[in-house]
Amino acid sequence: MQVSGSNPEQAAAANRAMILSAIHRGGPISRSELAARSRLTKQAVTRIVERLLDEGLVMEARRRHGLRGQPAIELEIDPEGVFSIGANIDRDHLTIVAVDAVGTVRGRIHHEARFLLPDDFAALMADALSSFRRRKVIEESRLAGIGLAIPDWLGEVPVIGFPTEYRRWSAYDVRGALEAISDHPVFIDNDANAAALGEIEYGLGTEIGSFFYILANACLGGSLVIDGIRHKGASGIGGEIGWLPVLFDDGPFAGSTQPLGEMFSLFILLDHLKRNGVEASTPADLLTLDASGRALVSAWLRKVSVKIAQAVVHIGMIVDPEGVLIGGRFPVRVIDELLLYVHDEIGRLGANAPSLHRAAGSEDAAALGAAAIPLAHRLGLPSAEPAQRFRNPIGGLANGPGRWPAATQEVAVG
Repeated sequence: MQVSGSNPEQAAAANRAMILSAIHRGGPISRSELAARSRLTKQAVTRIVERLLDEGLVMEARRRHGLRGQPAIELEIDPEGVFSIGANIDRDHLTIVAVDAVGTVRGRIHHEARFLLPDDFAALMADALSSFRRRKVIEESRLAGIGLAIPDWLGEVPVIGFPTEYRRWSAYDVRGALEAISDHPVFIDNDANAAALGEIEYGLGTEIGSFFYILANACLGGSLVIDGIRHKGASGIGGEIGWLPVLFDDGPFAGSTQPLGEMFSLFILLDHLKRNGVEASTPADLLTLDASGRALVSAWLRKVSVKIAQAVVHIGMIVDPEGVLIGGRFPVRVIDELLLYVHDEIGRLGANAPSLHRAAGSEDAAALGAAAIPLAHRLGLPSAEPAQRFRNPIGGLANGPGRWPAATQEVAVG
């Protein structure tokens, strides 16, 4: 058993973080309300708030009228108090965003490109930081840091179109590369975990305390959130729904199992369309298909919805979250159609399952979540994890945490 204590400095820091977090989550909020929620004295709250005002992290927004006595002054996070940069690198894109203290995007740079190599990634990141500075998108002295959302095993999982040189990612020091182009702290996490963090701070996580997040990007990922905190499991890879084994119902592989990630991902859908004579290489292309192309997408969504529904039911039985969220680079319209089919399949099964929702985060969910990481550390939010300050992408396993055959994803649904 481990025990811990605190000295006055630690207690003061904890109280400061508690008040700042309460303003972040509950603002606009008065000093009296902060005292009631924190169980600190009004004098202690006043001292903490005055320091936060001096630091520029919070601001007095307005007076609340309609009450007896002196109108209460409401406090909010000052959007200009701190800034953050978040980046998401994946097999098909690099997205970099600059956000303010309340998560509003101040700048965005996006590269729709497949299999960017490490050196290209570093050069594009340096260019983006230079652009944000030059255009005064951020105030350099108030930059909390750079957050990176990156899939684990990026250079190892042999997805569709995987080029041999992409294996360079396996030995690449991505943290060192970012620290070489910036003096600010660097925070790194898995892309699905980052997307879930963005949802915790700025999306449905403000209403739903426990949920499972399914991130549908080039590949499939997931993250479990319990009581507002991401649960990563004993080995740090909890939520890897893409490795969940599912059964093929028909075709040459009927009766065998493959990971769910071999049936459902953006790359698999685009490959399915290509093999059926429909040209589409980006998420935006899915919105401009003709009637036959849209019919192919709908048929594919109906088929994969059967397996996703089964996964949702299993998640509900094992974890019992309040909801399951699906987000990522699929266009909103496509996710909504998928959710409709999954609802229908769960109803057909007659199963009890968590409620299903489209994640509030858009196609930039992972990048926005990455930007939320430095903010969480700077504001002392409960979602900040010390490991993000030194974490590197997981690698070194020949086939990741599950079984991923050499001919991966060539047996996709369709």
